[in-house]
Amino acid sequence: MPILLFLIDTSASMNQRTDLGTSYLDTAKGAVELFLKLRARDPASRGDRYMLVTYDEPPYCIKAGWKENHATFMSELKNLQASGLTTLGQALRSSFDLLNLNRLISGIDNYGQGRNPFFLEPSILITITDGNKLTSTAGIQEELHLPLNSPLPGSELTQEPFRWDQRLFALVLRLPGLASTEPEQLGSVPTDESAITQMCEVTGGRSYCVRTQRMLNQCLESLVQKVQSGVVINFEKTGPDPLLIGEDGLMDSFKPSNSSAAQPWHSCHKLIYVRPNSKSGVPVGHWPIPESFWPDQNLPSLPPRTSHPVVKFSCIDCEPMVIDKLPFDKYELEPSPLTQYILERKSPHTCWQVFVTSSGKYNELGYPFGYLKASTTLTCVNLFVMPYNYPVLLPLLDDLFKVHKLKPNLKWRQAFDSYLKTLPPYYLLPLKKALRMMGAPNLISDNLDCGLSYSVISYLKKLSQQTKIESERILASVGKKPPQEIGIKVKNHSGGGLSLTHSKNFRKLLKKITGETSPRLTELNTKEFAGFQVGFLNKDLKPQTYRNAYDVSRRGLLDQLTRMRSNLLKTHKFIVGQDEDSLHSVPVAQMGNYQEYLKTLASPLREIDPDQPKRLHTFGNPFKQDKKGMMIDEADEFVTGPQNKVKRPGEPNSPLSSKRRRNATVTHDVHEEKMENGQIPPDGFLSKSAAPEFMNMTGDGIPSNQLDSLSDDFTSLRKDDLINKPGSNALVGRIKNCSVSADDQKVSVSSFETVPNTLQITPAMAQGINADIKHQLMKEVRKFGRKYERIFILLEGVQGPLAVKKQFVEFTIKEAARFKRRVLIQYLEKVLEKIDPYHLLNNVNHVNSRSSC
Repeated sequence: MPILLFLIDTSASMNQRTDLGTSYLDTAKGAVELFLKLRARDPASRGDRYMLVTYDEPPYCIKAGWKENHATFMSELKNLQASGLTTLGQALRSSFDLLNLNRLISGIDNYGQGRNPFFLEPSILITITDGNKLTSTAGIQEELHLPLNSPLPGSELTQEPFRWDQRLFALVLRLPGLASTEPEQLGSVPTDESAITQMCEVTGGRSYCVRTQRMLNQCLESLVQKVQSGVVINFEKTGPDPLLIGEDGLMDSFKPSNSSAAQPWHSCHKLIYVRPNSKSGVPVGHWPIPESFWPDQNLPSLPPRTSHPVVKFSCIDCEPMVIDKLPFDKYELEPSPLTQYILERKSPHTCWQVFVTSSGKYNELGYPFGYLKASTTLTCVNLFVMPYNYPVLLPLLDDLFKVHKLKPNLKWRQAFDSYLKTLPPYYLLPLKKALRMMGAPNLISDNLDCGLSYSVISYLKKLSQQTKIESERILASVGKKPPQEIGIKVKNHSGGGLSLTHSKNFRKLLKKITGETSPRLTELNTKEFAGFQVGFLNKDLKPQTYRNAYDVSRRGLLDQLTRMRSNLLKTHKFIVGQDEDSLHSVPVAQMGNYQEYLKTLASPLREIDPDQPKRLHTFGNPFKQDKKGMMIDEADEFVTGPQNKVKRPGEPNSPLSSKRRRNATVTHDVHEEKMENGQIPPDGFLSKSAAPEFMNMTGDGIPSNQLDSLSDDFTSLRKDDLINKPGSNALVGRIKNCSVSADDQKVSVSSFETVPNTLQITPAMAQGINADIKHQLMKEVRKFGRKYERIFILLEGVQGPLAVKKQFVEFTIKEAARFKRRVLIQYLEKVLEKIDPYHLLNNVNHVNSRSSC
């Protein structure tokens, strides 16, 4: 569940105007609303949590926190006003404290027990400011300073105010007050030169220098892509540089490696992506990243850790190690100079080991806990997290299963005990779970020691209790307005103690100015309940404002009493005459509040057919398609699979006409498509010499000869004497069902047999029937799944000559292309080939020649 915290600059300088006439604060509000709309395109945004913080004094700076819903967030955003000082440092500290409010209670940081990348709360902090000088009550500040004192207990356990799953991004508005006459420069948005840029880079984010509205929209599109689940790690090289690779792909020991010169890939501060599990929806892992100290019972307190772990990597090529059933964690690295350097080496079968300094007891550098390795396809670099000192453990486990058959001897046990002595205590529990998963005997004692002293454990528990109290105090202050400054009190010397409004002269003057007569005190104010009306049973009478219960007729008294009670207590969701109208009358401030509606929906079920394209978020537009990153022709927009065409034996080089190619013809290599989806076809499914087989509704193969017979039955018009005679619209024929089965699913089509001419169809009737069929075809193609039998039945009913039928098949192919129905397109193309007049004429001549023989 990503957390999106918006820090809005509410200093007085945000009142300055842009060339469009809007203030900087209005621009910031619009940017937040646009970001929410862009983010709502992603189905994963259903779990987003939004927070709003300003530059006010804490704790009044928190406008929307952990407990506020999306409607409160939007209301507070629209009510922001620019006044005060540019206290960016204090606002950043309050924002990070708000994000860290529950971490110590939930134990997500796991102090002293290793860092678990799969225990995270991915947070994006987006601040929108004008980039002016930082001001405070003490004067102007040249540098950005975050207060060191934090009211949050346990903040001293981390050196920085942020955590490794929190990143800061800044939109620095540099919009001109006058329209520029120079042409706008296209390209990437540069970083800003203000003090906040360095703070963004430290957290793993960046700043944007926004000079035009187009650049602002471009930055928001970029920020939406930054909402990723992951943690930031410092990767630093240790030891010499690797040997350079020659042109032949081999190591060249004679080429200098420039190890003395610092290279950009020697030190990188980047994100590793932590993907959620496809079944549970939350990240799952097994092994932590070790701490930079050895836990000891004699430690009186925990040393403060850095927000981002420093992971050293050695450039010595090693062979990747893994054994069956032993779990490991795999994380993809964000693109960086380090990943680029590793991919350029083109060595996907070697790896570089990673270490954490001072993590071991007897070794300063520590023992390896994983390795960096390029993917087999050389598209990305992955971090593999293994058990600590895995080069020693894996051979022992391999011997345990293959040599000792799960019955280790004394020598093996001594070697395993020696390994356990090099293992940090917090690795014992995950190792014990991994051995149980592998089916190994119980080799580790049940009395596990976490390695922390009793005083440290007690201190952590005490901090957790203090954090709960402080959390309740901060959350209770959210939404409260800061106290107004009390002015100078002036003592009233007029005497009598009467208000000015009680003066007779004042009332006369007020009546003369307004021109109204003042109401008598005994009269009621008729405008007090201006919008309240009591319903009346007689619909012919207009609603009246009843003031007296005796004005309601006796016959409608009980009914009216029921309605009034329902209005007062809100016991019914729908009340005739009032609440039905209110359901469709939404205030402008609440329009577009789709986030609250999404939270009420149940979690979406997985797709029945994994081969179908991913269902898009289609709120407001059911025909929306995902076009991000696609630079292709519109006619071929639905083609996302491999385009390697496999021809049938004896098939001509151009089996399809250019017209049918324009109608979005698709040819797929079924074997490659299944391999891309992670499915391995059975042996003999597709050989090099055999033609590719079409897929039926379940994804199984249908032999081409059966599919040909299916199309022949549909178009065998001459054989069954179904002819549209010139000058007559009579459709002569009888439907004969024919099916092609594949396992338990089948595709059914019908052919025609001649019957006496019993029905005369006029051209107007045929046009109406075809219009209805066209409408039904659009609905059937749009449906999910592969039940295509209804589509072929509809195509049978098309009225008119063979050219009209051909047009309907081509129309159905176009509709199938819009919704990426690849399998349906393959069926329809076979039908289209068979009803081609030239092809049909050849078939008829062939049949006649055979009959004459």
